[in-house]
Amino acid sequence: MANILIIDDDLEMCLVLTTLVERAGHTGRYCLTLEQGLKEAIDNPFDIVFLDINMPDGSGLEILSNLQQTPSNPEVIIITGHVDIDSAEIALKNGAWDYIQKSASPKELMLPLQRVIKYREGIKQPPPVKIALRLDGIIGSSPPMKSCLDLLAQASNLPVNVLITGETGTGKEVFAKAIHNNSSRSHRRFIVVDCAALPEKLVESILFGHEKGAFTGADSVQEGLIKEADGGTLFLDEVGELPLSVQKSFLRVLQERCFRPVGGNKEVKSDFRIIAATNQDLDKMIKKNRFRKDLLYRLKSLGVHLPSLKDRCEDIIDIAIYHVKIICDRYKLGTKGFSPDFVDTLKLFPWPGNVRELVHSLETAINASGNSPTLMPIHLPTNIRLESMRATLGKKIPNDSQTPVMTNYRDMINSTEKEYFKNLLSSTRGDIKKCCGISGLSRSRVYDILKKHHLSKQS
Repeated sequence: MANILIIDDDLEMCLVLTTLVERAGHTGRYCLTLEQGLKEAIDNPFDIVFLDINMPDGSGLEILSNLQQTPSNPEVIIITGHVDIDSAEIALKNGAWDYIQKSASPKELMLPLQRVIKYREGIKQPPPVKIALRLDGIIGSSPPMKSCLDLLAQASNLPVNVLITGETGTGKEVFAKAIHNNSSRSHRRFIVVDCAALPEKLVESILFGHEKGAFTGADSVQEGLIKEADGGTLFLDEVGELPLSVQKSFLRVLQERCFRPVGGNKEVKSDFRIIAATNQDLDKMIKKNRFRKDLLYRLKSLGVHLPSLKDRCEDIIDIAIYHVKIICDRYKLGTKGFSPDFVDTLKLFPWPGNVRELVHSLETAINASGNSPTLMPIHLPTNIRLESMRATLGKKIPNDSQTPVMTNYRDMINSTEKEYFKNLLSSTRGDIKKCCGISGLSRSRVYDILKKHHLSKQS
């Protein structure tokens, strides 16, 4: 017997589904809003959720991932009165079990339910003994990272090709190396191929190797990177940059695990595993005839998408602590602590360059801090401090029982102006020229405002 939750604003549909569910010997419960449905899923265990898309308080797609992260981790079946291929694609990409139309027959409505129940019964086996993963610098315990670590464990145990996607700086190579280190091939080599840096005229020679005299400058036999990865892992970084002319021949190598060096007349075998990574949308590249569809299918036996740093803000401080220790050890310095406002600044910045940008900024801060045992915002690059200041000054002043609902307009302006210039003096270390440049005001106007609020360069 399964527990089924129905989230739909159509009461008649809820009653029909509940009846069908209970006739099949299961327990059914329904909610008429997304808010009620999500609360119900958090408070009670459900095996399956029927979820409508068009709801009075939003789109069902918005809470799809939230439902999947509730304690019972239910499977979600989308039901909709208006079929839309775009919403279907979003639903399936985000882990929905199925996408069906409300006008379907009772049999068609219950078929995916039966399949889900059979699937969940199959996975209700005693969990395998967990082996601690070698994470090698992968830091984070946020929900998005936990999902990625689950996939890392899966990829480590299966001899399949893996495609890692994500923005620049999210740590795709670090993740690929972790998959290799936790696999049965960990005792063999991890060969990195930077596809963006391959000279087009020498790509085949670099990958497949060449015989002596194969071309001008080929003075000796050269073993290619594919052969070097024999028994180990071949990591294709930025695989979207692999020249189209090479993609076809590389596809055959993936299929046959053998190739012919440039200028050679014998096939060479290599037992390697492929892990590829890209920050590009390969599906869009396929539509523009810049990437082969059949090659993508071969590369993506298992896909891992690494979240951007702004989508896992709760990991920022753990990442910072880890890398500050590494940087300090490298420079033979004592480990430095963080001031509270340094922590706030790191959390407020959106980090468009992701983990890579964060690490570089921490190195800058450590160099700027000198002998100070504590890192402060003043040690960070100016653009990061300014973004933090904008975010802070843009926040609304909270109301409480001691604060009147309405505030005098002039008092509010004066208070905000004073706080702004106090922060500005702090961030520029009292440099009036920089204050003028940042604020866009003249020197005389800046001095007038400082005098008005009794602020000095030392403030």
